[in-house]
This record gives sequence, structure tokens and C-alpha cells, in this order.
Amino acid sequence: MPILLGVLPMFLAFLLDRRLGDPEGAPHPIITFGRWIAWGERRFNQGTHRRLKGALYNGLLVLLVFALGSLLSGMVLFFAFSIVPYLLYIALCFYMLAGRTLEREVKAVFTAADQGLEEGRRQVARIVGRDTSQLSDQEVRKAALETLAENLSDGVIAPMLSWAFLGLPGILSYKMINTQDSMVGYLTSRYRAYGYFSAKLDDLVNLLPARLTMLLMLLASGDLALLRKVWRHGGRHLSPNSGYPEAALAFALGLRFGGPHEYHGELIDKPYIGENDRAILPQDVDDAIAITRRASWMGLVLCLLIRTVVLALLSFVLFVLFCGALAEALAAFD
Repeated sequence: MPILLGVLPMFLAFLLDRRLGDPEGAPHPIITFGRWIAWGERRFNQGTHRRLKGALYNGLLVLLVFALGSLLSGMVLFFAFSIVPYLLYIALCFYMLAGRTLEREVKAVFTAADQGLEEGRRQVARIVGRDTSQLSDQEVRKAALETLAENLSDGVIAPMLSWAFLGLPGILSYKMINTQDSMVGYLTSRYRAYGYFSAKLDDLVNLLPARLTMLLMLLASGDLALLRKVWRHGGRHLSPNSGYPEAALAFALGLRFGGPHEYHGELIDKPYIGENDRAILPQDVDDAIAITRRASWMGLVLCLLIRTVVLALLSFVLFVLFCGALAEALAAFD
């Protein structure tokens, strides 16, 4: 029963995310993370030793949320899964997922682009970090699909996988790292030094999730035969991770992603990913969402299985330690 209670929070959180997405107007932990990160960037991203200051401050933020997650997990166990800490655990897992909201935002980009180019540019600016003011209609739609693929990893698969191995401390720490990367992990003159630690840490923690997301999307599209091409094209990306889910979606849809983009006033030349440079059609967003949704469900099942194994192993270790302590106690009486 405790193992079932241990895996239930993510299952319920996933269902809540599929049903609700991010609640409009409600307090959100990620917003709090962002405020902490922004405060440190304003305070420490100046003068000398920016790389060291960024590493110390942002590293401490990761340790802080890991400690807070550990504290709440301890409360859940200490109070024997009592309702209040348990519901808070579920709520935090729910807030760390962004699958439903991501789908809505990407779909909204296509709807806005159908109404006009300026509407599409404004809508896609909500979900990408690049300058959207000069994007063409096709570039607007391409940016939305690239974001859908990349954020399936960052917003769904990676958080669930972090939880599967490390529980609540893992998922909170992952989202702090990922939020840092999205705010300060750019290769621009302003962030290159200060955000170096956050960018590299984000690269590290996403090595496995990005490649798992790629495999899940290929399974969801029903064409694992594309794996060799996807792997080769995914490795072209400037990021060691983002290219793999992007390549999986590009090949599954028969599209081409990538190309030069402007980030914070600087032109970043990204390589092309995919082989078919055809026009993106309105139907493509529906096909893309269907693929990512199926991949999300498969990722959930996998992560629940991993968490079950982790909890079973922990239970076994604790049982062995308990038996050893009991044997020593009995021997002391003899």
C-alpha cells in the first residue's frame, strides 16, 4: 500500500494537468522561482566574477528547492500520508507539469496566425525566447512546433523522470534548473558568463530526458525506422539536447526546423533539422499534438514503473537495515 501511495501523486497530477492545465490567475511556484532568479540576476550579473556569482547563487537556489521538497516528503512520511501534506505533494507535482498548457499555447499560435501575421507573431512571442517581430507566417508556425517538441521534454517527460528517480525533491530541483536556463542560460553577451552554470547544469539534467522524449515521439508516431536519421539530425543542434525531440517531430511530420533566429538582439545561426522543407499546414499542429500527447502517456507509464522499482528497492534496503539493527539489539540482550 505505501508503494501505491508513493506513485499515486504523479498519476493524479498528470490527470489534473491533462484536464486543467495551469490554472489562470492562481499562484504558481514557477513564478516564485522566476522572481528568485530575476532578483539574483539583477543583483549579481554585473561587475567581475559573473560566472562564479551565477554559479553560487543559482546553485544555492537548486539546493534550496531540493531541501524544501525533501522537507515536504518527510512530512508526508512522518504523518503517515495524512491528507494535507499529501495533497500539497500532489499539487506541487501538478504545477511542475505543463503538457496541457503547452498544447493550448501552440494551438493558439496557429489559430492566431490564421487570423493574421501580427496576431501570430504576438501569440508565438508568449512561448519562445527569440525576437518574433520579423518572423514570416511559416516561421511563426515553425517556432510553435519547435517549442512543442522541446517543451514536451522540458515540461512533461523530464519533470516526471526526475520525480521517478528522486521524488518531489527531484521534480522541484529540475524545474528550478530549467527555469534558470530559460531566463539566464543564453549565449548572449549579457548572460554568457552569469548563466554559464545554469545552462550547463540544464544540459546535464536533460541528457536522458531529451533522448527518451525522442524515442517516445517516434514510438507515438509509429515509425522507429526514422531513429538513425533523427539521431543524426538531433546532434546538429547547438544545444546537446533540444535537437533530439525537435528532430523526432520534424521527421514524424515530414518538416524541416531550425535556421537563424534572433535572441535578445543577437542573431544565432541554428542548423536545419529535418529534410523536407515543405509548407507547414494547419493540420500539422493537430498531428503534432496527437504525437506529443501519446508520447506523454507513454512517458507517464514508464515513470510510474521506474518509481515503483525505486520505492521497492528503498523499502528493501530499509527492511535489511531494520533487520540488522534488530539483530544487533537482540544480540546485545544476550
